[in-house]
Amino acid sequence: MDQSLSGGRGHVSVLSCFPPSVGRDVAAAVVKPLRASLGNPETHSLLRTDREVKWTMEVLCYGLTLPLDGDTVKLCVDIYTDWLMALVSVRDSIPPPISREPNPYAQKILRHLYSLFLPRSDQMSPVYLSLCQQVLCAVRTLARESAVMSRDTWETLLHFLLRINHAMLAPPTAAAGGVSNLSMAVLLEVWLLSCSQCFPSRSLWQMCRQMLSSWRHQPAVVEHWNRAVAALTSRLLLLTFGSSFPPFKVADEDAALIPADMEDDRVPQTWFSNPVDLGRPLVAGSAPPTQEEVLRGGDSQLPIIFFRAMRGVSKLVDAFLGVTVDDREPTELLLNTGLTARIHFRDRLPSLGVAVTRSPFRDRLPSYSVSRPRSGSAPPTPVNILSMPSAPPPTTSPPPHNRRLKPANVSKATSKPPTTSPSSPHCKSSYPTPPSPPPLSYCLRPSPSPLRCNVDSLLHLFGCWLFDAALINKDSAGHCDVTVMSERWAGGRAEACGTLCRIFTCKKTAEDILPVYLSRFYLVLLQGLQVCEGACPPVLASILLNSTCLFCCDLRGVNLLLPTFTSALESVLLDRDLLRFKSFVSVVDLRRPSILILASMLPLPLQFGSVQSEGLLNRWSGGNDVSSFLSLKPRLISVLVGALQTESDTHNTQVILAAMLNLVQDSALGQGVGQSQQETESQCGGVRRPRWTSGTSGNRQTRGTSTIQLDSAGVLWVQFVRLLTQRLTAQWRNDSAVCLSALEVLGGLAKVEVRVEESERRRAVSSVCSYIVFQCSRPPQLHSRELHSIIVAAFHCLNVWLTHHPAMFDHQDCLLEVLEIVELGISGSKSRLGQEVRCKEEKELNPASLRVREAAEATLNCVMQVSGALPFVGDLLNEDALIGRSASSGGSVKKFRYFVVDSSVILAILEQPPGPEQASCPSLTALIRGPSGRHTWTLQLHLEPREGRTQAQQTLIPERRGVAQEDSGIRCGVKHKLFPENMDRVPSVKADLSIPALNRIVPDGVQQQLERLRAVLKRQQQVKHPPQVSGHLVVMTTCRPPPPVTNFQTARLFLSHLGLLTPETLKDPGTSGVPTQLVSLDSSVPGFSADLRRLDQLPSRNCDSAFVFYMRAGQRTAAEILKNVESRCSVSSHFLDFLSSLGRPMEVGPQQGGGTSSRSPEFPAVVGDSGGGVFNGEKFVLTFTDALTELTFIVPSSSSSSSSSQAADWLKSPEEAGSKTESPSRLRSHVELSQDSAPQSTSSPADNLKSFPSVSSSFVSESRLLIVWVERFEDAESFLACDLLPEKTTDTATGAPNVHLIFIHPLRTGLYRIRFHENATSKFGLVVPLVNGSVVSKRSLAFLVRETVINCCHRRRLESDSAPLPHVRRKHLISDIILRYRHCHSAPSFYSALFHDL
Repeated sequence: MDQSLSGGRGHVSVLSCFPPSVGRDVAAAVVKPLRASLGNPETHSLLRTDREVKWTMEVLCYGLTLPLDGDTVKLCVDIYTDWLMALVSVRDSIPPPISREPNPYAQKILRHLYSLFLPRSDQMSPVYLSLCQQVLCAVRTLARESAVMSRDTWETLLHFLLRINHAMLAPPTAAAGGVSNLSMAVLLEVWLLSCSQCFPSRSLWQMCRQMLSSWRHQPAVVEHWNRAVAALTSRLLLLTFGSSFPPFKVADEDAALIPADMEDDRVPQTWFSNPVDLGRPLVAGSAPPTQEEVLRGGDSQLPIIFFRAMRGVSKLVDAFLGVTVDDREPTELLLNTGLTARIHFRDRLPSLGVAVTRSPFRDRLPSYSVSRPRSGSAPPTPVNILSMPSAPPPTTSPPPHNRRLKPANVSKATSKPPTTSPSSPHCKSSYPTPPSPPPLSYCLRPSPSPLRCNVDSLLHLFGCWLFDAALINKDSAGHCDVTVMSERWAGGRAEACGTLCRIFTCKKTAEDILPVYLSRFYLVLLQGLQVCEGACPPVLASILLNSTCLFCCDLRGVNLLLPTFTSALESVLLDRDLLRFKSFVSVVDLRRPSILILASMLPLPLQFGSVQSEGLLNRWSGGNDVSSFLSLKPRLISVLVGALQTESDTHNTQVILAAMLNLVQDSALGQGVGQSQQETESQCGGVRRPRWTSGTSGNRQTRGTSTIQLDSAGVLWVQFVRLLTQRLTAQWRNDSAVCLSALEVLGGLAKVEVRVEESERRRAVSSVCSYIVFQCSRPPQLHSRELHSIIVAAFHCLNVWLTHHPAMFDHQDCLLEVLEIVELGISGSKSRLGQEVRCKEEKELNPASLRVREAAEATLNCVMQVSGALPFVGDLLNEDALIGRSASSGGSVKKFRYFVVDSSVILAILEQPPGPEQASCPSLTALIRGPSGRHTWTLQLHLEPREGRTQAQQTLIPERRGVAQEDSGIRCGVKHKLFPENMDRVPSVKADLSIPALNRIVPDGVQQQLERLRAVLKRQQQVKHPPQVSGHLVVMTTCRPPPPVTNFQTARLFLSHLGLLTPETLKDPGTSGVPTQLVSLDSSVPGFSADLRRLDQLPSRNCDSAFVFYMRAGQRTAAEILKNVESRCSVSSHFLDFLSSLGRPMEVGPQQGGGTSSRSPEFPAVVGDSGGGVFNGEKFVLTFTDALTELTFIVPSSSSSSSSSQAADWLKSPEEAGSKTESPSRLRSHVELSQDSAPQSTSSPADNLKSFPSVSSSFVSESRLLIVWVERFEDAESFLACDLLPEKTTDTATGAPNVHLIFIHPLRTGLYRIRFHENATSKFGLVVPLVNGSVVSKRSLAFLVRETVINCCHRRRLESDSAPLPHVRRKHLISDIILRYRHCHSAPSFYSALFHDL
């Protein structure tokens, strides 16, 4: 290093040897005429020779050292800055020797100007500041505009800038002002210009590194270094990764620091030398290593400088990860306001990559006795869940959750530096709480780019800085440095720890990380997540905020951190107030990533089971004995329950609810596997199994003498159901988004197969009913569409419980309560209100809304089909099938009589002639089409009850009597008389003559009539008198019954028995448009059969569909993705297992009333050698069906039966797909069905289904949902759904397809990572149970995917105005059929038609 540079003095003039007055007078006399010649363009320089110039420069050098009380210093600066411009342009005012050889003179001038920046007493005066700015601006102009500067001049210029910055910034007590900011800015700008024009030598880089180490206590150094490196990094990323990589945006004035003409090969060289060679002492050495350095004047700025340095490194890391960071801050703020004005509160804790959402409904609904958690109240006591059966309970219980986690005490002696004993291995620090409010919200951090570099590459560049900063609280001997343990230094440590977490969580699939980096990173986490001794809340919060996907990115050995994270989550999620964290982070923001981390940890104990842990687990587990992964499950469950009890944010609560359903389902399936294994072991080795007491129901478990393990799936189910129902009817009932998620989770819990008491299920149903009553009883002014949507969702949840647990109807109170809720939904009020009972005929129909009424009708249909249902012939039969099975022949519709009952049920009656096995028994077949579906019944008329009939009694004709015997019995002749025989012997008296005889008083006309009557009676007596033949009486034989009738009007009998043939039922009600109770339909009208088929094709359940794709690593185009499923070799075996668990294969064929046939072949036989492409809808699909929903899963492929060149069938428009010729037996058009039966919106997903010609519209769903299996998780960013959907489905404002995407990525642990892209404009928040970032097991993957698909489609219907319930669509079409084909005839003609044979 040059001696003049290393020393503290500049160039010494010869005038310094004379007395000060002599030098001052000489300098003043010399500079005034020289300065006068500068402003006059016609005047030439007074100096003509080289000797004159050199002598004058000695005088000017001395003049720069004079005080500022005169004009001498200013004149010297003016002369030198003018002479420096000789390297830019030739002027007359510049001496000719300098113009001829400007480089040597410029180097000497720069050495002389250094004297101006030496410390002096009046350096804070405005005159001095203006002179320094004048020199710096001249130097910057020289570097920008000069084209003749030699390497020596560049070296001298850089030396000059380093020396003046060192003079101003190196002293410990130097105050950072405007000159220091400008000098540092000029240094970096000129340095970058030198890298473009004349790259600095290695000695200069080393000198700069040494000097930067002594400037680290100045804020301007870190700030300007961050700006320069950010601009250089932005240029480097564009050259390295190309334009497809997310740009690193910087301010325009910062981007101008990089010369536009810098060669591309110079940019990487400059970047590596700048942040790597210059940056490490700047960053890693920012924290003071000794107490003496703390006592210096810059102590107050050091923590901020340390944080700003780490923030700069963090931004560089984000830029290399492809995370779009907007770092545009104007330079003028630095020059005018300084650094401290730019330290916004959002910079207190970095990288808070979580957004805060607010429920749009909480403010709309009033509070009705809602118990919100108070600010000063203690957190509730979580549910105690004991250890699992296979693991002993921990000897040391976890910290009690009902104890408030208090913040650390604040030290009183805040003005004194803390001290510590050298022998103390650890130290305890205090964390004062700054009085600044928490931030309101943070933006979601975008996903890293798939083109990002590897983790090892980033750590090679930034690892030394980050690890040193994260572990800076420990010295080489393991002692604690109290200076960096205070809260002031926690910001920088937190930034470093958060940046490390982001780097490791951005690990690519199948990427290997060096073990040395993993070990150091785990050491950082173990220290940063401490909750007791040496805890640092900012560091802990930063780790949690940036580790949401730490357990789902296949980091080797990361599961050993499970106990440490469990302790950290207990300290955050079980504390409602979080007073220790409120000063630097929002409570909601901190709890949200903590909940996501907890959700990713829940499947690990069951996945690894009783795998024993190493010593690292027990050492850092917070004093708890961790013998296996399974022993952590009770603690995780307690944290989950406690988090739900202390959570008040809508979004966070929804994530917790999703995790609860995932946990219960996984536990139930895992327990089932464990029990089956125990049964197998017991058969072999006699292992004792827990005793279960079975009740009357197959799903009922009664409490016996045996003790049920408290962490079994059944107990979890009961505990979660009780907690959900209690909060649903209390705390959550005013939050529509949380209520909807809770209802969806309750519906999912109803489908989980566990053995619990039947009373628990009835309690859940009763809670849902109470919730419906509360919502319906709100004041009318509070009713809205959102409220009615929640009520509809509650009815749907009730339907799920009723269909999956029909045994509840055996309990009379449960059935009565459900029917009362149905009555409330249909009519708007209950008939029984306390002691008052009103008849239904007296009530006025006033439902909450039409949607609520329709939902209640659906529940009533569900009750009628489930409660006491008898076996019946399935709904796969129609008229053609029944005619084929009966003895009739001819047209199918013509053989049926069609009636409509109550304007809602179409009754088709087939009067069957008796077969040989039926004898003369009246029988018929009824085909009932109603809103709830189509059912077929066969009926026979019996005169005896079912229980009284014997097996031999098969006919309705009574037993025939035998022939009567003519001589049977004794017959005696008897003469019948009207009076007794002794009546004639009684003598008459006068009183007998008081009543005259009849023939005496009657008139003549009447007398003649009486005579005729006597003659008739006489003839009648002669007829009745037994005939005699040859003196013998002729005996009459017994009457014999006629032969049995073989022809019945069974339709008339059936309708008569139902009470439908009365005059009242056939009487016109007199209301216009309202038909009578019983109406006959004319089946001979053209179009009747087609309308019946349309009605049969309308589903009675919610029919939803989803499409499954397989995306191999690195694939980008749709053709590649569709081709994967054609061969088994192109897909993973786990993918085929997933398909087999989604549903059963169903053959697409000619089937009545649906898109699939009743045949269900086995999955292995169907899939064959394909990779799932056989389920493309052409021949087979995968279906899952229950009482309420029919799911169809289609695996689109590029192959087709009609042409091998149809790889893009999935991409074709509906018109192109419809123009292809297809077999009528395979495809049936349902276009008219979707147009006439229900109005569809313009964004109906039927469009994208029609684009695949093999897919029948029976599979049409009202939600577009794609399930994508990705081999490489980062490929999810490059999956283009618009390439797999027609262009007409883009109905959003941004033009992107409004679809739901579920990405499934298999992990090395056997678990599956979920990425869920849902509709961001949804009114009800998250769709559960799968949320973005979920981790699920293979056991519960298919169940959770199905539930998510069902809930997505259900929410889409709730938000749509053109998605009526299935029974409503059928009811509308039935009304249309009645209006088109009803018979308008009188009652006599109706009766006459009944007696007329078809």
